[in-house]
Amino acid sequence: MDNHRISEITKVLPQNVRSTILRQQISYDRLEEVHLRTGMPLILRYDNTEILMEQCIVTPEDMREALELISNHSLYAYEDDIRQGFITIPGGHRVGLAGKMVMQDGKIKTIKHISFFNIRVAHQIRGCAASVYGFIHNSTQIENTLIISPPGCGKTTMLRDLIRQISNGNSYYEGQTVGVVDERSEIAACYNGRPQNDLGIRTDVLDCCPKAEGMVMLVRSMSPRVIAVDEIATPDDIEAVRYVMNCGCSIIATAHAYNADELRQKPQFAELLAMNVFKRIVTLGRSSGAGSIEEEVVL
Repeated sequence: MDNHRISEITKVLPQNVRSTILRQQISYDRLEEVHLRTGMPLILRYDNTEILMEQCIVTPEDMREALELISNHSLYAYEDDIRQGFITIPGGHRVGLAGKMVMQDGKIKTIKHISFFNIRVAHQIRGCAASVYGFIHNSTQIENTLIISPPGCGKTTMLRDLIRQISNGNSYYEGQTVGVVDERSEIAACYNGRPQNDLGIRTDVLDCCPKAEGMVMLVRSMSPRVIAVDEIATPDDIEAVRYVMNCGCSIIATAHAYNADELRQKPQFAELLAMNVFKRIVTLGRSSGAGSIEEEVVL
């Protein structure tokens, strides 16, 4: 991870935590998560292991400072993000939040007394999807593909590199127009509308757009050959996937599941799989570190 990417993480950390991490002899390319919990030691997820830093106890002052830095001193501007339990910072890194939930009319209004942060470090690993590309491609097109894994196992990283390769083209196939719906700004990591991650030369991005609406908008306006979207889950997402398929576009999506069998137990996905919408399932895990390909299924 270059100095620019390092600073994306350290600049949102309180001074106490920042100085502790900077003193460590670690490779930031292998840093996965930074956990801050009020009154507890700092914990890093690093190279598929946990590092407990008992010398750094996170204080309430640290948490207040972190919240100010993460929200760029404007919590009001991040109300919608906080309601969803996370804030995405420049570089596509996601900061998970937890504390006291404030409810209104049966829905989450906001989170107060935020006492827990989990910074998930985004990594762009060019070439990580090379072996998967051959699996999802047939002689004429990209097959509809679902990438699944538990949280933190590299779904978004894999998706990002697939987008780049499909867009630029490679030895399997010429480059194609890709439409990306980046609801949480994690795939492209757009800043002022421009992707900070390399998604290829034929990629169009809808940033901070709801997935279901974005998929329909891209099909209608940008003439994509492939639609890419992260973490489909809701009935609206599923209906939009059907729409994309019926319009002749290929789709690559990710979803939370430990394996294909668990995926089939989820009603919304069971219907899609029964309809044979997806032709390929790629399961990721941690057997050889985050992003390990555990299973490839042809449907």
